[in-house]
Amino acid sequence: MRADRPGLTRRDLRLPAVPGKTHAVIGMRRAGKTCFLHQLQQERIARGAPRETQVYFNFDDERLAGMDAARLHWVLEEYFLRYPQHRDQRKVTFYLDEIQVVPGWEGFVRRIIDSEQVDVIVSGSSARMLSREIATALRGRALETLVHPFGFRECLRHRHAEPEGDPTFLPKAQRSAVEKRFAEFLLTGGFPEAQGLEDRDRLPLLQGYVDAVILRDIVERHGVTNVVALRRLTRQLLGAAAGLFSMHRFFTDQKSQGLAVSKDALHAMLGHLEDAFLIRLVPLHTGSERQRQSNPRKAYPVDAGLIAAFDRTGRPNTGHTLETAVLVELERRRCERAYVRTGSGGEVDFLATPLVGRPALIQVCADLSDPETRAREIRALQEARAEHRGLPGLLLTAGATGLSQVQAEVPKGITVRPAWEWMLAGGDGVL
Repeated sequence: MRADRPGLTRRDLRLPAVPGKTHAVIGMRRAGKTCFLHQLQQERIARGAPRETQVYFNFDDERLAGMDAARLHWVLEEYFLRYPQHRDQRKVTFYLDEIQVVPGWEGFVRRIIDSEQVDVIVSGSSARMLSREIATALRGRALETLVHPFGFRECLRHRHAEPEGDPTFLPKAQRSAVEKRFAEFLLTGGFPEAQGLEDRDRLPLLQGYVDAVILRDIVERHGVTNVVALRRLTRQLLGAAAGLFSMHRFFTDQKSQGLAVSKDALHAMLGHLEDAFLIRLVPLHTGSERQRQSNPRKAYPVDAGLIAAFDRTGRPNTGHTLETAVLVELERRRCERAYVRTGSGGEVDFLATPLVGRPALIQVCADLSDPETRAREIRALQEARAEHRGLPGLLLTAGATGLSQVQAEVPKGITVRPAWEWMLAGGDGVL
């Protein structure tokens, strides 16, 4: 396949700079893993790598159907027969997309990493093997790169509307345009194929993605037989995004409706949904593992656009979509996430802990114009800061309307920002 694909939108992703490791590109179906592989090809060619050293295989191609591990070795030898000058002389990169369809592929990849001067990047998601299991199969020799649907900056880039410079100092007209785009982003989400589609096309597309996860990544892969219970669980989680989810309560509700399913089976289904990257779960922050397991977790879809596709009310809920978008951005920044309950019963949406740097408390509120709402959100942040050694607080809102008044009211240690401005600022930290 040609490496020069001009229609690709550049992703804000990078592979870990650790030599001698296979890179496993993982993520939910249709999030853009294959396009990211092509982006990596283009970048390496642009830096001077000969085109023939960037070798891409898509093992979902029907022309490669029936291939086994022995013939993978033949592919490698055939390549070096054609380009003997690159063997042990120059780094060659093999991009092996949907590699999991080839039985025994793991041994092949481990062997060539040990014996050849090559880099290997693998990716895949199918009924035979979930993409996270690709990294597991390589037994510690792989580093993961998680591909999400587009973030807000990537969505703007896709539409050729990405702003330049510090987002805090954009001109007023450009700030208004970006804020309008952000409202659209919260509604439509970041799946690449869904960009620019009307509701009547976008919603069935996203529902189809979820059906593919249910049927191919869970039912076929794990042999789940109670598909009715699985669909009900999925709809409950996606239809009540950013809410507390109690498995005991859900189990009781299903039992009262005459659905025969065990609690253990439901727990297994929940784990499968999370492993397939469809659902993200956020636990209560506590030092007790028992309390963490016994308290309800907050459930979010992997993309805010899925909320409208499964919401039963028919009304947009900016609060839930905004909180979901913030959660996914924190995961994109590789932050650990938990929610906080204060001693007085207040709640803070996230305690975010980055890989490097200080944790921070984040409260998300779509609209701070109401004085009572504003006071409640600030009070919860203050209480949480007092109970967590004065960690910095961040209050994120959907837009900039009335923001100056709010900024004047918040106490020292709490920063108020539009969520879109925080997202565009990027980085690996929280603040």
